[in-house]
Amino acid sequence: MDTIDRKLLAILRTDGRASISTLAEMLKISRGTVQNRIGRLTREGVIAGFTVRVAATDDPHAVRAITLIEITGQKSNAVIKALRGVPEIRALHTTNGAWDLVAEIETENLSEFDRVVRHIRALEGVSKSETSLLLAKV
Repeated sequence: MDTIDRKLLAILRTDGRASISTLAEMLKISRGTVQNRIGRLTREGVIAGFTVRVAATDDPHAVRAITLIEITGQKSNAVIKALRGVPEIRALHTTNGAWDLVAEIETENLSEFDRVVRHIRALEGVSKSETSLLLAKV
């Protein structure tokens, strides 16, 4: 992935419904180039799908959590790439201390939440994780 791919993903995270023309204009590249990049990122699994995100205030039943992730060896880039493809991960941060990454997760229900946490734990390079559910905004 290069700078244009990262900018494209950032725009799509903000507005997954942005048209190819709009994306091309924002990135200052041709529409064909945008289409080709989206196709490649989808084939490579970087883009795992397109979804609608509902504002947290509009979905009081959503399950939200923070997951702390420890990575073994030199697997950081591969783990980060895999996690970026998980639509339920709303944000991903590197951090210092005992943990390597912090993932903000939001799912529709506990069953989906369990699926996402199991997926994270099963990734090659993830040695340990700790998850805290977010109960109420204060």
